[in-house]
Amino acid sequence: MRHYSIAFVGLGSIGKRHFKNVCELIESQGDSYDIDLYRSDLSRELPSDILPKVAKQFLYADEISSDKLYDAVFVTNPTSMHYEAVRKFAKHAKSFFIEKPVSDSTEVDESLFDAINNIPSYVACPLRYNPVLQYVKENINYKDAIAVRAISSSYLPDWRPGQDYRECYSAHRNMGGGVGIDLIHEWDYLTHFYGMPKRIFSIQDQISSLEIDSDDIAIYIAKTDTTTIELHLDYFGRKTLRAMDIFLPEDTIHCDIANGIVEYLKEGKTIQLNTERNAFQMVEIKHFFDIINGMIPNDSDVQHAYQVLKLTKGIF
Repeated sequence: MRHYSIAFVGLGSIGKRHFKNVCELIESQGDSYDIDLYRSDLSRELPSDILPKVAKQFLYADEISSDKLYDAVFVTNPTSMHYEAVRKFAKHAKSFFIEKPVSDSTEVDESLFDAINNIPSYVACPLRYNPVLQYVKENINYKDAIAVRAISSSYLPDWRPGQDYRECYSAHRNMGGGVGIDLIHEWDYLTHFYGMPKRIFSIQDQISSLEIDSDDIAIYIAKTDTTTIELHLDYFGRKTLRAMDIFLPEDTIHCDIANGIVEYLKEGKTIQLNTERNAFQMVEIKHFFDIINGMIPNDSDVQHAYQVLKLTKGIF
């Protein structure tokens, strides 16, 4: 039986999901853990299903005890704080799980990434594990694509039920918000399939009536070594669309990521898949633990994630 010493930096909605999945995975394997929380405000009560599983709570602003060395540090605080959190815990972590993106800026000191390159430092990319994209990877000759078109369109006020969208980080540029960086998942899976673009053009702006100061639309056109890519991202679509169209010589494949459907448009074949969100996020957590246990290589390191971040800014 193995014991894991773990730290969570921040515990928002995605942090809570990762926390629960980590506990469930470790318990299912018959292992044990203690989890410390580093929070910006200790006065806020923790949910009743999380509190009993917490070892200790610390104020994030305080200095970390010199004897603390965690098997894994989960960085799940607001986007604008990711880079600084990694810097702060660099000497206190044997591995990192960093919620996407690795930073909200493309103008940071990259020597930090080199400094943590000798330990597993994984940047989250859960959409890769979505069953639709897994089906594409395993069953379609996606590398033969003549062209690719992708979209992620949804309504920001619906993202976090019970929370005023105007107060969340997505709404504010200085907190790391903006649809291009918020939906970095799309560029992650597109580069995972087709590699980094050699040329890229983008339009990014705030054009809707949403009460935000971050970009609510980002449109990209890119060229890789083998194909062309069109990508549309927005915060204002009233009907959620998340899809990729792959234009192959013999057929056009419509991949409805949001609804778990793959359609071969010429052949007329339709595949229905299960896309329950937490299922593929749990797969990613297991993937991360396989990485830190030396079972598989790290396929989403900070250097790759930083290059993907640059793409969201139209930089290559």
